[in-house]
Amino acid sequence: MKLGWIKRINVMKVVLYALSYMHHDFSPPIVHPDRSSKNILLDLDNEVHISGLWHCQASKTHPTSIKSNGAIQKEIKEEEAMATLTVPTTVPSVSEDCEQLRKAFSGWGTNEGLIIDILGHRNAEQRNLIRKTYAETYGEDLLKALDKELSNDFERLVLLWALDPAERDALLANEATKRWTSSNQVLMEIACTRSANQLLHARQAYHARYKKSLEEDVAHHTTGDFRKLLLPLVSSYRYEGEEVNMTLAKTEAKLLHEKISDKAYSDDDVIRVLATRSKAQINATLNHYKNEYGNDINKDLKADPKDEFLALLRSTVKCLVYPEKYFEKVLRLAINRRGTDEGALTRVVCTRAEVDLKIIADEYQRRNSVPLTRAIVKDTHGDYEKLLLVLAGHVEN
Repeated sequence: MKLGWIKRINVMKVVLYALSYMHHDFSPPIVHPDRSSKNILLDLDNEVHISGLWHCQASKTHPTSIKSNGAIQKEIKEEEAMATLTVPTTVPSVSEDCEQLRKAFSGWGTNEGLIIDILGHRNAEQRNLIRKTYAETYGEDLLKALDKELSNDFERLVLLWALDPAERDALLANEATKRWTSSNQVLMEIACTRSANQLLHARQAYHARYKKSLEEDVAHHTTGDFRKLLLPLVSSYRYEGEEVNMTLAKTEAKLLHEKISDKAYSDDDVIRVLATRSKAQINATLNHYKNEYGNDINKDLKADPKDEFLALLRSTVKCLVYPEKYFEKVLRLAINRRGTDEGALTRVVCTRAEVDLKIIADEYQRRNSVPLTRAIVKDTHGDYEKLLLVLAGHVEN
């Protein structure tokens, strides 16, 4: 395909805008290590795409420096360390874990400390194996044994933690469909903060557990604009690559601004963009929105602070772009209000301890000037507090 000079200049403009966005507007800045013509692609509509982004790395110190393989590997390890769950270097055999758990249930009282020591320091794969082996060895579901022995907030925390992540999401989503308003946030949270495969597995777990689909329950238990947004969110299977179409980002930023200016918050196009575009594409679109129109999109969505649908829309944006800020706010509201919201606190710690609770805790301390673990100690007590602290990575001095 031959390109005229005008088209070539337009291609150059788009590429320069994309690189400028990556270097200066993205946080942390992104460095593309191979800015050659082979990574500049045109589709059938002559729209520009930049490829090779899987080689890019976030630069925390110098946004124009290209990193060595050693530095890249170091950052990958740092990303893997964003979980707060601590698993011993040497883990006892699964049969020994099961035997110790059985002992914890024996006698006149339950040994809650032993349950915390074992389950609180095992990852999802290890916990699943413990459940399977326990059932095979003792002919009893570990979850039912825990349910008989424990109570109150500690029981809820242990049972949620013992579940496979997909099963846990299915349970949380099912509970949310049976409540109104605030539960919509939980459905949106699951839909927007899980990877495409994690959300798919949650839907499959929902099928297995409840003999129906998550989509049909969401459709049945929600109405109006809430259903219009939530149904495509929970049904989504987003592309997860880092490729970004800057021409599309510019077009859809303009579209979003027009719809929001007209107060058409539930317009089909607004929901289409938020429910189907990749997170990288949405991030590019919203960065262009701010650069072009002067405000974060969430500021423009605060026309009526009491509007519950607008609140859900703002949370959707935050979950897709800044999940750590979303979860920090959930924790802040759960802990700082009169009377702790144990449900929200339990949910966030359980679902993020193996993912990114360290980032969320850092954001919490930055926002509140208090470590998350200290806030947990202040607002909780007993075995519930102890397990929360273990999952949050607290180490006794």
